[in-house]
Amino acid sequence: MNLLDILTIDCIKAPLASANKQGAINELVDVLAAAGRVKDAGALKEAVWTREQTRTTGIGHGLAIPHGKSSGVDSLAMAIGKPATPMEFAAIDGKPVRLVVLLASPPDRTSDHIQALARISKLMTMEDFRERIYATRSPQEIYDLLKSQETPGKA
Repeated sequence: MNLLDILTIDCIKAPLASANKQGAINELVDVLAAAGRVKDAGALKEAVWTREQTRTTGIGHGLAIPHGKSSGVDSLAMAIGKPATPMEFAAIDGKPVRLVVLLASPPDRTSDHIQALARISKLMTMEDFRERIYATRSPQEIYDLLKSQETPGKA
């Protein structure tokens, strides 16, 4: 799974305008909708928020990966947001979130959805990569950093 297959630079927002969890989720869904990646933003917001209330997607190390499946999404899509300041996200380690990666998929694309979640998680377990992405200031810097990891031959 190459994340650049599901992420375009216009789906990266840095900094996010929102300062809370639900606002960040809504903002990232709106980014996907503006890029033409989502047909029904309202349905996706509801799906992601419903999933978030079941169990936090703040997975620790400053990362949250809110995600949801909706028929308002034609294909797997990803948006990345970098909060202006670290954001409370009820993360499992109790620490604020420094990067929010929203993943959206159609209901019938479970395998792709899981592969994308696994790829994001794998990248973010690499401390050097994590610190470099947290130090970025612009969508272009985030995209370029991901591109450097998603080239053929990279693990």
